[in-house]
Amino acid sequence: MKLKDIFITSAFTENSVWRQILGICSALAVTNLMKNSLIMGLGVIFTLAFANLTISFIRNWTPRSVRMMVQTLVIASYVIIVDIFLKANMPEISKQLGPYVGLIITNCILMGRAEAFASQNKPLDSFIDGIGAGVGYTLVLLVISFIRELFGFGSIFGIQVMGDWWTPWSIMVMAPSAFFILAMLIWHINTRFYKAKV
Repeated sequence: MKLKDIFITSAFTENSVWRQILGICSALAVTNLMKNSLIMGLGVIFTLAFANLTISFIRNWTPRSVRMMVQTLVIASYVIIVDIFLKANMPEISKQLGPYVGLIITNCILMGRAEAFASQNKPLDSFIDGIGAGVGYTLVLLVISFIRELFGFGSIFGIQVMGDWWTPWSIMVMAPSAFFILAMLIWHINTRFYKAKV
């Protein structure tokens, strides 16, 4: 499979969120602001890509009996790098994201890609698969946060775009709104683009 096809498959065709319903906890938790969603998404892309790369490199020397533990350790190492970077360079965003950066370790998308792809494919293919899965995840976060921030705060990336006439919808600031937006997004994409396959 070509690298382009690997990317398109992991990012869109078999998107982990709208096709496999994975990683939705953070999708519901950090999507009140687009900036937070973008930073979270970039952290996941970095972790996915380099974790996949590392796991693929060592796949032939990793005993099956400890494979899951090794994968978790590799993922945790890259998450720690992301966490330290955010605390050092973006302390305010780090506080806003809170424990959700650390919870990237338990994100089903990362373990899923490590087990389903990186442990069975070449390093470069695995690296591209990680980037693709991360980009697909980030796109979902940005779509949800765009709607929530626009209607909940009247802004996009913190820039006010609604006038004084706009009354913010308080429901959009609360977590349940993310659940409903995600559900409608999954419903729309699956019925529109995967109808023939259902």
